[in-house]
Amino acid sequence: MTIQPLHETPDNPLIAGLERLPVHPTTLVIFGATGDLARRKLLPAIYNLAHEGALPERFNLIGSSRSDMSDEAFATQAAEAIRQFSRREPDETVLKELLANVRYVSGTFDQDGVYDHIKVGLDAFDEQAGQPLNRAFYLSTAPEFFPIIVGQLGAHGLTHHDGAEVRAVIEKPFGTTLAEARELNHRVLSVFDEKQVFRIDHYLGKETVQNVMAFRFANGLFEPVWNRNYIDRVEITAAEDLGIGTRAGYYDNAGALRDLVQNHMLQLLCHVAMEPPVHFEADEIRDEKVKVLRSVIKPTADTVDDIAVRAQYGPGTVGGDSVPGYLQEEGVPPDSNTETYAAIRLEIDNWRWAGVPFYLRTGKRLARKVTEIAITLKPVPHLAFQQDGSVGVRPNQLILTMQPNEGVSLSLGAKIPGSRMRIRPVNMEFLYGTSFMSQSPEAYERLILDAMRGDATLFTRNDEVEAQWEICDPIVSKWEAMPGPLPQYEAGTQGPAEADRLLEGDAHWRAI
Repeated sequence: MTIQPLHETPDNPLIAGLERLPVHPTTLVIFGATGDLARRKLLPAIYNLAHEGALPERFNLIGSSRSDMSDEAFATQAAEAIRQFSRREPDETVLKELLANVRYVSGTFDQDGVYDHIKVGLDAFDEQAGQPLNRAFYLSTAPEFFPIIVGQLGAHGLTHHDGAEVRAVIEKPFGTTLAEARELNHRVLSVFDEKQVFRIDHYLGKETVQNVMAFRFANGLFEPVWNRNYIDRVEITAAEDLGIGTRAGYYDNAGALRDLVQNHMLQLLCHVAMEPPVHFEADEIRDEKVKVLRSVIKPTADTVDDIAVRAQYGPGTVGGDSVPGYLQEEGVPPDSNTETYAAIRLEIDNWRWAGVPFYLRTGKRLARKVTEIAITLKPVPHLAFQQDGSVGVRPNQLILTMQPNEGVSLSLGAKIPGSRMRIRPVNMEFLYGTSFMSQSPEAYERLILDAMRGDATLFTRNDEVEAQWEICDPIVSKWEAMPGPLPQYEAGTQGPAEADRLLEGDAHWRAI
């Protein structure tokens, strides 16, 4: 199947960057194809890749889930999901061609028949193409099915294919403890080779996350001051104004630390703190990230109370509407000790970062939705500008914003117009939307394409996952052993006052 790109603008760097790098003809199998993630993210991402001509010349799709339906019914359901959630209005011609030949296999993931039917479909697509096609298995299911699916793929001989590549894409969470992560790694790597495994973290597909490395290593302005001599602190925030919605079943077993800190936020920390790789290749970049994670001073049962804070949102007002507290949400036990807010202070014990605190915080029902990295430089040594009306010299801050408005800003001290030397902060800003005149591709578009190409740069390796858990596991263990109730913060606010005790010196949290 060949899908021609539409509305292409060659002069647009973002469209040009979405690549025409070669992708071998591929059949993609999505386990959990009728689930929320597939409907909201995966299927729309596949459509947008088709729209831009980025899919391989021959691309086939097989969906598998428990729901009993025909190929045609699945194609209809997929089209509806794409129309509802695609970042652009679908072109019906492209949509029809994309879904013209999809297949669907129903059944539970422990049934041998499911994999027998998938194998039949894969072989049929190979026969149509007259060549062996690459195969990518996307595990978009609840985590408890990961080892079952991987084991069944191995048992049915689907992990290798003569003349082509086979890859497994595994969603988060990758384990809920260090022991689980190690066991899951063992199960996966007993069936697949590490080079075949793509552990997905969708934050790494965001343009601004990748731009952290570009800003650091492609600009002589930043790298000379990117160290403990000039940087006072680093603050990484992932705040949401929404509550848990209908996710009580998942969220109450996970909590904020597992849901965001263990994966997304530690990955952001790695991008800020890593050393420049010799080459921008997958394993060299991941080697540098593992070095950072191993250099983090690991929490212990004795230090958790000093470096970590947790809390739950209580009733409050968001967007002018009254909202319930976490314990009043449908499906949440009234005595739940699951945190909806987590903040931790970490230190990296290496030459570049010794003594620089890294503050990570995330929470539900905060004042607004924002994900950002704030790098605060040390203040200038002599403050001569103290005249009346002067805001004064503030330390420079570099703010990298991942959402909602992707971009970068740098705060500088500037003179207020007039006869006196009065200073106030001003911002220099770069926004993706205005600089590139285009919407950034969705993270899943980049990641699905990279997985089909076999480029693991934006995926986490087995030792990386375990190193992340080595940091978070002591905190999880200590919190689970501690009785409640948890501190409360009013919904729609900045979070719990208890988080202030993590801050050192004159530091204060940036307003959300």
